[in-house]
Amino acid sequence: MATCALVGASEFNAPRFLEMHAEGAFDYVIAVDGGLAHLEEAGVRADLAIGDFDSLGYVPRGLRVARFPVDKDKSDMELALDRALSQRYGEAYVFGALGGRLDHTLANLQLLASFSERGLYVTAVGLDQAVAFVTGPDVFELPAAEEGTVSVFAMNDACTGVFERGLRWSLDDFTMTNRTSRGLSNELQGEAVVIGVEEGTLAVFLPA
Repeated sequence: MATCALVGASEFNAPRFLEMHAEGAFDYVIAVDGGLAHLEEAGVRADLAIGDFDSLGYVPRGLRVARFPVDKDKSDMELALDRALSQRYGEAYVFGALGGRLDHTLANLQLLASFSERGLYVTAVGLDQAVAFVTGPDVFELPAAEEGTVSVFAMNDACTGVFERGLRWSLDDFTMTNRTSRGLSNELQGEAVVIGVEEGTLAVFLPA
């Protein structure tokens, strides 16, 4: 499966990005507006820079650029996700989308859930947490770890057939809604973890 990395302007987990980049995890790297500054500081060249470049403050030169007007109906991150999907990438790791302004973080979480529902396997990577999106019918698997916290939330009015295995508290054929705190702060306990959903989209928060 071809994998794309998107780098936005918010908090950037440079060590994790560079580790994955060195391992050859990314087939294509998109700088999302001000995210280009993160990549330049990390010494990584973007394959494409996209956005209106109001955050970056200038239009980049010397690389491929997709420039959009400031007055538009989609955020730069949504435009970048559109591009990843149109270029038939099956998986996307999104850096610089969490932290900073809460409204931007919420908008990005909603966006990533919607792209998961369009068939893109999406994981947002923050400084201390990552968020994987699982759209049913599907499962998410996590290798065994002795400690850490995992939270699972519904991104729809109702996610049905939710189950969790390998965590301290398990679920079986549960209907989870987006109007509850149930799913918050489950615990890893040295076992492999499997989280699944029959219908709907889950956001799985885990250690980065």
